[in-house]
Amino acid sequence: MELTIDENILEAYGFNKENINIQQIGSGLINGTYLLTNLSNGEHFVLQQLNTSVFTNPWAIANNIETVANFLKINSPDYIFPAPLHTTNREAMYLHEGKYWRLMPFVKSTVALDTLSTAKQAFEAAKQFGKLSRLLDNFNSSKLEPTIVGFHDLELRFEQFKTALSQASVTVKDQAAKEIETAFEFEPILTQYLQLGSNADFPNRVMHHDTKISNALLDKETFEGVCVIDLDTLMPGKFISDLGDMMRTYLCEFSENERDLSKINIRVDYFAAMIKGYLSEMGSILTSTEKGLILFSGKYMIYMQALRFLTDFLNGNIYYPTAYADQNLDRAKNQFKLLEELVKNEEQLQQLVDAELLDK
Repeated sequence: MELTIDENILEAYGFNKENINIQQIGSGLINGTYLLTNLSNGEHFVLQQLNTSVFTNPWAIANNIETVANFLKINSPDYIFPAPLHTTNREAMYLHEGKYWRLMPFVKSTVALDTLSTAKQAFEAAKQFGKLSRLLDNFNSSKLEPTIVGFHDLELRFEQFKTALSQASVTVKDQAAKEIETAFEFEPILTQYLQLGSNADFPNRVMHHDTKISNALLDKETFEGVCVIDLDTLMPGKFISDLGDMMRTYLCEFSENERDLSKINIRVDYFAAMIKGYLSEMGSILTSTEKGLILFSGKYMIYMQALRFLTDFLNGNIYYPTAYADQNLDRAKNQFKLLEELVKNEEQLQQLVDAELLDK
């Protein structure tokens, strides 16, 4: 649909309402995203309003992206990294009436998919997320600030779950009794993670932290990977965040909102393609410890998301938007089922990982 944006925002980037067409785009729930078309030359841009309820330090995001962009310009000048464009006053964002806006280049002839429909798409997306990490292998990740503190901290998420459990009503706890029991049954995943500690062979890297398929741009004709977008959570982290989030969102045909748990299964061919794509970029860089944690990364991220949904249900649904009262509980059931499926198929999946690592 055609929209209007305050003219002060357009003027900050050298536009005016007479020469710009505006359409809302994107399926994300966090930021408002718009496609701007320059009517005089047909050039496209992406305008976005940052959600400061989620991202409380917008300048950390801006500084992180600009720091990485400068590194890539020098070390990988041909790589497409759609960093925000500056305002006419050379600012990375424009602050208007308490809201932060930014303008990004539009990457032509690409598509962002909401769902995966082929294993090739899984390969291409995983390759792109791996490529970004590979190109930043020699970048000092400590130069970046966390944009969401504790975002993928499983220890923190488990403590939040226990706090929510201690404060929930008896009725709510009874309703979620099976899922609460399952959460404690999978606690060894947290134990294994904590045992890694500050292992030097498990380094901090620059991670994207949100590797769903819609954040990888693919060529609209060939579906070959082009680049990644949505760089708000580009910050220091562990490789298990990116690879694990890919497993969580690529391996099942259905999303976390599917209530029919019989549909929650692992697509083994998608797993194989994803691992092949990721290791085609990262296979020569991952340490021996990291290589041993490839399958664990899926357990880690799926378990964390299950805990987050369950915690929000126990807290009265205060974080994730819901369409009905028990949706977060249903989402937790969905993610625990996905985790159980991953464990059930572990032997076969590990064989695929081992075979792929032999080629690296």
